[in-house]
Formats: sequence, C-alpha cells, structure tokens
Amino acid sequence: MAKQQTFGDKAKKKKETATKTIKLVYSTRSEKTGGWRFAEKYVTLPKDQDENAALAEAMK
Repeated sequence: MAKQQTFGDKAKKKKETATKTIKLVYSTRSEKTGGWRFAEKYVTLPKDQDENAALAEAMK
C-alpha cells in the first residue's frame, strides 16, 4: 500500500501565524559561587512588535 500523504503535503498545510517565537538566552552571576549561569526562555511576540523592547522586558 502506498502512502496517502507525503511530507511535502504536510508542509504546505502549515498556516501562517500572526506571532513569532524567539529563544532568549542570557547570563547572570550565581549568588552562591559567583560563577556565570545561563538561562533560556522562549518568548512569543506579535509579528509587528519591536523585539528589543519585548526582550528587555522578558529578562526582568
């Protein structure tokens, strides 16, 4: 039996969204050891919003 749906068909069905997701990686000093720690977050924004202002707010 042959496949009914190909990967190309699945990729074409993806709808355009009005948001974008950005991976935010930032560093902080550890209070215990004084070493650098890295944290990461995924931030979802509307496509028309300024990234720099939103990312500065997300790091707080």
